[in-house]
Amino acid sequence: MTTREPISTDGAPDAIGPYSQAVRVGQVVYLSGQIPLNPATMEIVEGDIEVQTRRVFDSLAAVAHASGGSLADIVKLTIYLVDLEQFPQVNKVMTEYFEPPYPARATVAVAGLPKGVPVEDSIYPISWPLRLPSKEWRGFCNKGCIKQCFRVC
Repeated sequence: MTTREPISTDGAPDAIGPYSQAVRVGQVVYLSGQIPLNPATMEIVEGDIEVQTRRVFDSLAAVAHASGGSLADIVKLTIYLVDLEQFPQVNKVMTEYFEPPYPARATVAVAGLPKGVPVEDSIYPISWPLRLPSKEWRGFCNKGCIKQCFRVC
């Protein structure tokens, strides 16, 4: 049976429904999507799309850190926007949080988001060396598989 370990931090908003901020299963961490809520007040942050996108990435970074990683470990994210005209501003903010090689990304136009916010980001599973076995971490498999290897392929 697989053990699921919930992950939470005060650096990101509490879940506004029946879900966890993140869940670790083995070496993989699944992060929930984040909207621009102030974690201290649970209110939507005031400001333009850049301010709100920064809050979203700050929350995702806090959850990633609480699980033992960082935004640098992310390989794929999805950005949901109510207004695709705000795409250039979101791109600008993303470069403040990520460096090349950038993660893979999809941006999706949606009719609405929770609490009427204009932006939500969701990160696909993050996998990094957490609680390593006794063998040395060797990185990702060089044979094209997507699992982590603790041996030479």
